[in-house]
Amino acid sequence: MKKALLLLFVSVSICSWGQITAKISGNIFNAKTDSVYLSQFFGTHYKNSFGGKIDKNGNFEISGTVPSQDYYVLRIGDYDVNLIIRDKSDIKVYGDGSKLSQFVNIVNSEESSNMFKFVQVLNRWQSKSDSATAIVKADPSKQEEVRREMAAAFQQFQSATKSFIARNPNSPALYAAVNAIDGQNDFPTYEAVVKQLVTVFGDSPAIQQLNKNYLGAKAQIQANDRFAPGKEAPDFEEALADGKTMKLSDLRGKVVLLDFWASWCGPCRRENPNVVRLYEKYKDKGFTVMSVSLDKDRQRWLDAIEKDNLSWPYHVSDLKFWSSKAAKLYGVSGIPFTVLIDQEGKIIRTKLRGEDLANELARLLGS
Repeated sequence: MKKALLLLFVSVSICSWGQITAKISGNIFNAKTDSVYLSQFFGTHYKNSFGGKIDKNGNFEISGTVPSQDYYVLRIGDYDVNLIIRDKSDIKVYGDGSKLSQFVNIVNSEESSNMFKFVQVLNRWQSKSDSATAIVKADPSKQEEVRREMAAAFQQFQSATKSFIARNPNSPALYAAVNAIDGQNDFPTYEAVVKQLVTVFGDSPAIQQLNKNYLGAKAQIQANDRFAPGKEAPDFEEALADGKTMKLSDLRGKVVLLDFWASWCGPCRRENPNVVRLYEKYKDKGFTVMSVSLDKDRQRWLDAIEKDNLSWPYHVSDLKFWSSKAAKLYGVSGIPFTVLIDQEGKIIRTKLRGEDLANELARLLGS
């Protein structure tokens, strides 16, 4: 079985070669091979860019051209060290050839060094996961015991991933974390990492492919999301405080903040002064608020409206608490929850509060 560091970086085809120069040198003592190569990995095979010999003392120096700034692997026998190559890179690599997966020192490329350290974290997690699978396969009775152990180990791995992301903002090294992020359950983190990579290393073919994958995933999520920006806000009819009824669609032609709240909701009450301030600022520019209360006590609802000076006229509730029809329609699982809707009844954004809401209204209606 091939002994190698986890190969994270699968390259993509590019048209032109020889645009970027790079030099890699260093010392690999106890080397099990006399050759080193800077290569790209294409999923099933490598393509060498350039290479050279390791002398009897472990010293080597190789230089040449690569097709673009991108992610490469320094191949040392059966081991691969992931490197970030930029134009005129002059990277030094030192290590123990008998245990390169444990000991490698990368100099003159802090981003490559940081990436390598996280690759080690990934390798340890993968090894632990493979071991757990083997244990359960050999003895199914240990499944629950292994599950508990792996749940704790996974939490540690996720913590290490978040720490790595936080310590390496706007660094190409973040590419190592992409496969560690659960994009389905934590798309915002995945999106934030991809955007940073596109900003800082967008000419990398690997990042261009990653961005293409991200945009496809986002489009699919939005297609499946009833409340994605640009979708029509679901209409509903509800009772006003005076007993009459109104529909959300009655407010077409205005920018509407659909605000789910309740008198018993502390965060909602703390946010109310901000909503009042923005209403007073923009009401003459076509902005209004439709408040949907999840109260079940009518008097407490009305008292909160008066006490918080919620001066807009559109307050509705069926007084059914979490069983509110409007709240169910919008999938509300926590409050405050807001939906900003444009003049045509289409969703602009959800979950806007505080400064974010103020900035969005300034963009739409002017400061």
